[in-house]
Amino acid sequence: MTRHCFQLRVRPELLDEYLARHSPVWPEMLAEIAAAGRRDYSLFVGENGVLIGYYETDDDEAAQAYLATSEVAARWEAEMGRFFVGLEGRPDQAATPLTEVFHLEDQLAAVGGATTSDNDDEGSAS
Repeated sequence: MTRHCFQLRVRPELLDEYLARHSPVWPEMLAEIAAAGRRDYSLFVGENGVLIGYYETDDDEAAQAYLATSEVAARWEAEMGRFFVGLEGRPDQAATPLTEVFHLEDQLAAVGGATTSDNDDEGSAS
């Protein structure tokens, strides 16, 4: 499993509409994202329309290829493209990838410590 994070910038004047379009996302688009193999997908928005996306997948190249040929994803991305500043192409293919610099579980495992999921398991026992 790999973690992926990306950044886009929503046009401030279109931010309210962008947020409304994601509440909820089309059911068929949700199904395509899942069928592509992406999971734990989240979007976060900050000041000035900065948008950060995060997802996990076992094979990002396969997920990207699946979505690139999806008619549903093509329709969704065509509608979403106008919301972004300085973007050429489909948002799902042109977003700026971000480099991971820290992951707690990886560093805990490297030093032989318990991971946060280990601690969650201990705390949930009754």
